[in-house]
Amino acid sequence: MRQLFQLLLIFIFLAVPLFANKGKDLAKQLKINASIKATSQWDRVFQKERKMKKLGIDKLSDKDKLVLLEYLKNHAADSDAPEAAGI
Repeated sequence: MRQLFQLLLIFIFLAVPLFANKGKDLAKQLKINASIKATSQWDRVFQKERKMKKLGIDKLSDKDKLVLLEYLKNHAADSDAPEAAGI
C-alpha cells in the first residue's frame, strides 16, 4: 500500500509540469499570449465557437482545449502568474 501511495505521489509531481508545458506549447503554436485577457475573458472565449475559431482553438481536441484553457487562465492578466513580464 505504501509503495502505491509513493508511486501516486511521483506521478502527480511529474504529470503536472507535463500538462503545464503542453498548455504553453499549444499557446505558442497558436500564437496566443495568455496575458492579453483576464481569466473570465478566457472562459468566454471557450464558450463561443466563433471566438475559438478566430484563434484557431476550434481545431484542437477536447482534451487539448482543456489543457490550453487551464494554462491561459493560470497565466491570464489578472492571475497570480501572468505570462507578460512586469504585470
